[in-house]
Amino acid sequence: MTYFTYQNSPYPIRDDIKHEYAAYWKRLATPGSWWTGAERIAVAREVRYAMQCEFCKRRKAAFSLYTLNGNHLSGDSLAPIAIDAVHRIVTDQSRITKAYVDDNVEKGLSKEAYVELAGIVVAVFSIDEFHRLLGLDLEALPLPEPGEPSHYRPAQATEDTGFVPMIPRDGAVGPESDLWSQDRIANVIRALSVVPDALRDWRRIAGVQYLSLEGMGNLVGQDDRAINRMQMELVAGRVSAINQCFY
Repeated sequence: MTYFTYQNSPYPIRDDIKHEYAAYWKRLATPGSWWTGAERIAVAREVRYAMQCEFCKRRKAAFSLYTLNGNHLSGDSLAPIAIDAVHRIVTDQSRITKAYVDDNVEKGLSKEAYVELAGIVVAVFSIDEFHRLLGLDLEALPLPEPGEPSHYRPAQATEDTGFVPMIPRDGAVGPESDLWSQDRIANVIRALSVVPDALRDWRRIAGVQYLSLEGMGNLVGQDDRAINRMQMELVAGRVSAINQCFY
């Protein structure tokens, strides 16, 4: 099946966007580092359930996360702890704490699995929001591919800051040498680095939706974009404020 053709789109869609979205959909269906292909598709499905979840809406409005009891609108393919993690990242991310991540570890959701899950949520939600903004139907999710997770974890990843292990700033070497090319790298980039493929996916999607890491140094604008860098940052800043991005 061919994805993201945008044949019925009333707006022209750049070819690089079509290509990266379709390529990610293919990778989404394959086993990752900590989740099977079927589980990764289930995570993507939960991203969409979360947008309609009445329990999430009530919890978002509550003074405390722990004053309400209820059930998420969800599928039945993931453990409750994973379902809750997806829904929190989508609907109430500003109240995710280190204590919450640590508590998940005690309940069986490792930090590495959480990072891969978060990477899927961010990628699928970003693509879905692109469709919602343009009034387009959400793309059908792909069928999962068979196989088992690799359980690959970079040996140099350490817990030096943040909630999860990350590759040190000077640690993008060996198999991870493509993740970034400079010692001074933002923590927001490093955040997914304990699951390198999750960071690679994020970079590819961010590169077409926003800017590539290399493009960050261009403070004027790219020739293939309809708005200049100042306009892009105005939009990005406003979106971050609305999303209560504490970073």
